[in-house]
Amino acid sequence: MRLKYIDDDPQMPTKEDQDIVTAVKERRGGKLIELDKALLHAPPVAGGWNAFLKAIRTQNSLPDSVKEVAISRVAALNQAWYEWEAHAPLLEKTGDVSKEAIENLKDRNKAGTGLDDKHLAVLEVTDAMTLNVVVPDAKFEALRKHFTDREITEIVATVSAYNCVSRFLVALDVGEMREKYNVDMS
Repeated sequence: MRLKYIDDDPQMPTKEDQDIVTAVKERRGGKLIELDKALLHAPPVAGGWNAFLKAIRTQNSLPDSVKEVAISRVAALNQAWYEWEAHAPLLEKTGDVSKEAIENLKDRNKAGTGLDDKHLAVLEVTDAMTLNVVVPDAKFEALRKHFTDREITEIVATVSAYNCVSRFLVALDVGEMREKYNVDMS
């Protein structure tokens, strides 16, 4: 980590900041993870992040496999291995995507191999958003074949959110992934 992590049980200088710590701990089941302990250097940012990611993770209508394909692919494309280690097991747990298809998400040439059409459409929009920002009409129309307007909005929001998450994780080397995955940060 490029910054020192906040303590596991931080004592913040203001009640407002301490309330943010409490809210983050509540969402996490009482314990801060390394990502939280990096974000809490800026409590208002951590508070907004906490509310936003709570909506993305737990207050949407998407099947878990759809969310986790998008999140895991963003992680792989951005070399956000901390994110990958958290979300690839959640994708595997759904039982909707094979272990081989999950591993293929890490490879730009094999990604999509073993996915059904619905998950493949999510993968292709995720790739477009992450690598180019612009989503070609054909890829968007493929997504429309499988999802409602609400679900499409939630997919796009999920990909957007986790691109933000991955960039934060990688820039600060949260979880010390540089050494574990031999990421060149020179």
